Amino acid sequence: MKNFYLLIFLLSPCFSALAQQGNGPAVTAMGDAGVALSNVWAVKTNQAGTANLKHALIAVAYENKFGIKELSTKTAVFAVPIKTYVVGASFQAYGTDGFNEVKTGLSLARAFGQKLSLGIGLNYHQLAIQNYGDARALTVEVGLAYQITPRLCLASHIANPNQSKFGKETAQNIPTQMKFGASYLFNEQVLLASEFVQGIGGQADFKSGIEYKLVKILALRGGLAVNPFKQYGGFGIDYKGIQCDFAIASHPVLGYSPQIALAYEF
Repeated sequence: MKNFYLLIFLLSPCFSALAQQGNGPAVTAMGDAGVALSNVWAVKTNQAGTANLKHALIAVAYENKFGIKELSTKTAVFAVPIKTYVVGASFQAYGTDGFNEVKTGLSLARAFGQKLSLGIGLNYHQLAIQNYGDARALTVEVGLAYQITPRLCLASHIANPNQSKFGKETAQNIPTQMKFGASYLFNEQVLLASEFVQGIGGQADFKSGIEYKLVKILALRGGLAVNPFKQYGGFGIDYKGIQCDFAIASHPVLGYSPQIALAYEF
């Protein structure tokens, strides 16, 4: 087991970006293209996307990444409107007792009129590796969304613009990413979302996804990403304030990652 933790430690730069996700199956199933979506998971994808939430929501999710228990991710998010603001909180735990990364976040969002929304997030990262010590770091996130028309929304988001790092004693890094995207509501049944992602020192990626409401309470979702090419699918059930979402992501090398979430609207 010690050798396993050492292997994960050595490969940690490869898994770092994966560990930073945990965006919830409602977003993941749409190709993980969430920068221009407005839901409780915007607490993680783009804080500006929570600015128009009218009710408090809480959601929890579990992802079995690549079928490896040691890489499982547990996530919880919460958002509540307070006067003209929406306050959000998130918690994400990745790994096991021997190797784990925990990310705790707070966010604040506000809508300025009916078109412009701004959001900011502050995250506290904790990394612990058995027999190798631990490290901590703070990062910030800033996002905006602009409703061009009632159907078309443009959005952008940057994570870790200060390029905060855990330190020289670990190879694990905290990605700096910029995202630009849009969502378009064709009608009450069909929603399309796309985004372009560029990481500092990393490769660019394009993601896109679609949601189709088969009936009022059931939505089918699918999506893809191009670098590397990944496929996504899933569904969501929304009944009297209780939401259940499922998604599965397919990586061309590492395999499948199923995830499930439950949410409640107060």
